[in-house]
Amino acid sequence: MDQLALLFVLLLGAVVSVPVGDRFGLPAPVLMTLLGIVLALLDFVPNVEIAPELILPLLLPPLLYAAVRRTSWRQFAANVRPILLLAVALVFVTTVCVAAVANAIVPGLPIAAAVALGALVAPPDPVAATAVAGQLGLPRRLVSILEGEGLFNDVTAIVLYHVAIAAAVSGSFHLGEAAFELVLSAVVAVVMGVVLGWGANKLMDLLDDATLQIGLTLLVPYASYVLAEELHGSGVLAVLTTALFLAEYGTDADDVLTRLAGHTFWDIVDTLVTGVAFGLIGLELHNAIRTASGRWGEMLGWAAAIVVVVVLVRLLWLLPATWVAKRLHARQDYDEEIPMTWRETVVMWWSGMRGVASVALALAIPLKTDEGAAFPDRDEIVFIAFGVIMATLVLQGLTLPWLVKRLGVKADTEREKEFEKTLAIRAAKAAKRRLREIEDVEELPEELSEQMLRRAFDIGVRISPDMGDEERREAHQQRAKRLKRVRRIQGEMLSAARHEVLAARSEPGADPEVVDRVLRHLDVRSLR
Repeated sequence: MDQLALLFVLLLGAVVSVPVGDRFGLPAPVLMTLLGIVLALLDFVPNVEIAPELILPLLLPPLLYAAVRRTSWRQFAANVRPILLLAVALVFVTTVCVAAVANAIVPGLPIAAAVALGALVAPPDPVAATAVAGQLGLPRRLVSILEGEGLFNDVTAIVLYHVAIAAAVSGSFHLGEAAFELVLSAVVAVVMGVVLGWGANKLMDLLDDATLQIGLTLLVPYASYVLAEELHGSGVLAVLTTALFLAEYGTDADDVLTRLAGHTFWDIVDTLVTGVAFGLIGLELHNAIRTASGRWGEMLGWAAAIVVVVVLVRLLWLLPATWVAKRLHARQDYDEEIPMTWRETVVMWWSGMRGVASVALALAIPLKTDEGAAFPDRDEIVFIAFGVIMATLVLQGLTLPWLVKRLGVKADTEREKEFEKTLAIRAAKAAKRRLREIEDVEELPEELSEQMLRRAFDIGVRISPDMGDEERREAHQQRAKRLKRVRRIQGEMLSAARHEVLAARSEPGADPEVVDRVLRHLDVRSLR
């Protein structure tokens, strides 16, 4: 098997793991990691030949962009304090604790190298957390915190990692320079992200074609990441900023086709890239096994100790931090998304799985220092990092569904239905307002005006049937039955039309482009 065949296996696994995961209630990323481990143990499967410094730039931008599309800037802004308290600060605490323990138990491990280890195992993976949360039906407040934690923790951890690596390679460390680098990296990333987001938004207006606009959204995350890194900024934070800007200002309410096609496109990208990323984690087991080199007992002991530190620190931090967040939350006039019960806190604790970023950072550790000497204890650091990744991702990923079910933590469906009803009412009122505006400038027949008024009400009822009274709901149900019958008949008519047009594609003298254009018109009509 060569590298290309291995890539196709991973892509196929990414597609198949989704229905398999749904069938058995397991996260697809965890299944892909297990597939990677199985492949790594087979003799005919080659070692993955990807330069470590390319893993983050290739995989992280589309994954981050896809994750941010599911949220909004206002959600982050409203929950900035819980995210900082329960998430970002935890990276610093975990890094310090891991560094202290690693420096104590691994003979001769310098403090700078120990900090690098702490930084690369500190951030939970945003992709794994989002995938798990989506499948398990967790409360929205937990999903918000897990998304914010995963996205912003990578920014903090990667900057800490680079500072520690620079200190280990050069042999010197200056706190003032490190703090300045941290601030500069964030400022450059935010500025670059906003500029690229604004530019991409303007360019999309100029393109005015769904295919080109969606293609641009695939290029923008990579451009944001690479340009920010070139200017010594945080590529991760730049991608987040660009994606949040476009989510806030780059959406045209009337561009239905682009929105539908873009949603489908990014679902496909997210599924395939996530599958490949987590499959690579399992395949990199080759490297971890090779670094052990006959020292299994000793190195497994070190890895187990660091796993315990990572898991316990997260629990010991979340318990008091959640209590503080609740106290601060009680004094506010607005809602913040925080864990409200000890059960939700336990679920959040057990959701701290490590993934793509930790693997990439572990493999990107330099081989030599500036003086030409071997990087101190690089093999040990890589092995410990993979131990933490495998233990948290596989063990916690496989047991989290059971834990969630055991604790009875689930989304507040009543609150979601109430919000859905509120949006349905707002949508119907907006449609009625627009109808009145049209009636002010156009003279509509009374029959047409009444028909349009009913359709305005139907817009809301179709979203949330509970918004109407019993009589109106019954009337709507009758109209819905008639409409369903009309749509069924119309669907069969359109299907016959599509078959006829498609058959013409193979006829002598038929122009395939014209056939496809007519077929697209019929397809769009079928969506209405």
